[in-house]
Amino acid sequence: MTRHLKILLLLLFTTTGFALAQSGEIRGFVYDQSTGEPIAYASVLMDDNSGWALSDDNGYYSFKDLKAGTYAFHAQTLGYDTVYTRITIKSGDIKSFNFYLKPVGEIMKTVQIDRERLRNTTTTKISEINITPQQLTQIPTVGGEPDLVQYLQVLPGVVFSGDQGGQLYIRGGSPIMNKVLLDGMTIYNPFHSIGLFSVFDADILRSVDVYSAGFSAEYGGRISAIIDVQTRDGNRSGLAGKVNVNPFTSKLLLEGPLVKKDSGISNTSYIISYKNSYLDKTSPLLYKYAVNGNLPYSFSDLYTKLSFNSESGSYLKMFYFNYSDVVDFSGVTKYNWKSQGFGGKFLLVPQESKNVIDGFFAFSDYGIEQNDYSSKPRTSGINGFNIGLNFTYFLKGSSKLKYGMEINGFKTLFQIYNAANREINQDQNTTELTGFINYNLVKKDRFIFEPGFRIQRYASLGNTSLEPRLRFKYLITRRLRFKMAAGLYSQNLLSASSDRDVVNLFYGFLSGPDELPSAVGSKPVTNRMQTARHAVGGFEYDLSSIASVNIETYVKDFTQISNINRDKIYDDNLQYADKPEYLRKDYVVETGLAYGYDVTVKSQGKRLYVWLVYSYNNVSRYDGIRHYQPHFDRRHNVNIVTSMVMGKDKSWEANLRWNFGSGFPFTLTQGFYENLSFNQGASLDYTTANGDFTVMYDDINRGRLPYYHRLDFSLKKTVILTEVDHKPKKKMEFIFSATNVYNRDNIFYFNRVSYQRVNQLPILPSLSASYSF
Repeated sequence: MTRHLKILLLLLFTTTGFALAQSGEIRGFVYDQSTGEPIAYASVLMDDNSGWALSDDNGYYSFKDLKAGTYAFHAQTLGYDTVYTRITIKSGDIKSFNFYLKPVGEIMKTVQIDRERLRNTTTTKISEINITPQQLTQIPTVGGEPDLVQYLQVLPGVVFSGDQGGQLYIRGGSPIMNKVLLDGMTIYNPFHSIGLFSVFDADILRSVDVYSAGFSAEYGGRISAIIDVQTRDGNRSGLAGKVNVNPFTSKLLLEGPLVKKDSGISNTSYIISYKNSYLDKTSPLLYKYAVNGNLPYSFSDLYTKLSFNSESGSYLKMFYFNYSDVVDFSGVTKYNWKSQGFGGKFLLVPQESKNVIDGFFAFSDYGIEQNDYSSKPRTSGINGFNIGLNFTYFLKGSSKLKYGMEINGFKTLFQIYNAANREINQDQNTTELTGFINYNLVKKDRFIFEPGFRIQRYASLGNTSLEPRLRFKYLITRRLRFKMAAGLYSQNLLSASSDRDVVNLFYGFLSGPDELPSAVGSKPVTNRMQTARHAVGGFEYDLSSIASVNIETYVKDFTQISNINRDKIYDDNLQYADKPEYLRKDYVVETGLAYGYDVTVKSQGKRLYVWLVYSYNNVSRYDGIRHYQPHFDRRHNVNIVTSMVMGKDKSWEANLRWNFGSGFPFTLTQGFYENLSFNQGASLDYTTANGDFTVMYDDINRGRLPYYHRLDFSLKKTVILTEVDHKPKKKMEFIFSATNVYNRDNIFYFNRVSYQRVNQLPILPSLSASYSF
């Protein structure tokens, strides 16, 4: 362990000395009385207005430095009854009290605006989008079921490769540069090959936080973006579930308490979700016009979770997942990937300590294989574990100090052949050690200052990354806010996708290799890490009580990126030692630059929701020989989303989404030739020998695909069968949806050898039915 890491760990543990203060403290959690789920950003106030606190994502609140005496306070948030209480404490006491708030009728979507503005004025929240399950229903539900991947596509700075492909690019970062977390576990491939679905069931999500740049020291191990997905607990009051059927997928969801209480809610619960796709079987019957009725996509997603909660607010959550995906373009190529894992997370609220402790532990295994009928197969796999432990010390108001550590260990297995038919493979074990500290200071309700520091030790690489971070917000007025963020970032993993392909479904994973060149251009390569620097700035303004605008500009300087060497034609041995490195090394080192800006306008009324986003992105790479644009360099991207609730009983809802994007770059084909290896030496008769069919490429990504645009629509009818406390107990939903309403021909895949073009999905109408109880 390095000297830097030891110093940080000493700092982290000695900070717990704060807990020795002798002033009193009142703390606890705010829960939804009907489900037992925590309520984030609920206000807990002293009745005499002498103090206030906001509950965090776990529902936790805390009042510090209280003198001995009796205090009256209450908890409130829109959509719930207010609850009052009185507590007497002595000097040095730590008293706990949990609020259980009862929902009042339907929780309106405008409640989201109220909570979002509380978050905007108490946290830095820059380059950060917070997604709730309710928001997922406000875009067209293609196939009849809301899905996270459909919502991510409309976020500022986000580029998707299309209906088919399902790869996510965030503000100039490729998919390998984005970390996707599920309850603390890294998910290596979160999107299915058909880009309409993710591996996550929208009905089990509690929150999703997307950090597109300048994220805090709490997150690391990636140099572009973070997607933090948190699942909810099962219903702790009684048995509940959902069944859904549509032409794309079917789903079964069951949840309930492990032990049923005679009254109130249970401290234990379970949730099981299984989703299955059969589009490859229904498309020949229902969508014969779509690629000759051949939509060769199938997948299945299984997720289970057990939750154990204590009266003090401590908990233990255990989960297991199994995701799989198969794509078979008959006679062209076949993809097959599978991901499975298990883990848990916990929260401890020690009775005599002023710290809250949380952590996670997980193991996962991911593997992908591509069999291309015109070339050799590609395979990749990664499996490993991660363990993390965090400490949070809550200060007055919304200020807090958080610090922690994490250990990651994984193994990568990899084999591909590059464009010159040279084999590239890897079998490597890797260990990463991490420590961080992050301080969120809210000063006089005007300044929000969030400095942080992270140490990332890559043991197998022999490199250590010191990463200072800074996030800041200034409330010019309550409606107008300025914000900025900057930091250093690093990662180990790299991808082996080929920039030669117009569209690519294969993403292999490799650890930082040993065989790097000595320099990129004139810049020496001194380590094996991939590194980047972020800078973000912007303004947010509340146009009215229901509308807001957000403007941000960003720069990501990718100071070192490792990539597969697309120019290699010689083996890296003594025989070819006189050849240039870029012709014999398996990997190259690149630099890159991404910059741009986003404008987002949002309006959330009682019946009408409007979301408008324009993003400009400019992405470039330099590999020491040439400057080029990567295949995801979409300069202009527009998303328009509307959602309207109709009818006196609000049982109808119509959703519309239109996306427009400028064309992706791609590498043109110059011609074809027969490649003879001459393995037999001079005795080979080249006039009769048969070589490998080989493509001759133009320079990288000098062409541009046509512009992309698509309109999606859905109409939902809700039929409430029974109600309890003004909330639906049993209901049915019928959804008519259509993707690509005006049937635009958007390119998906082009096979250079057979000269076959496959377009993105044509118009696909569907009707779904679901029953919830």
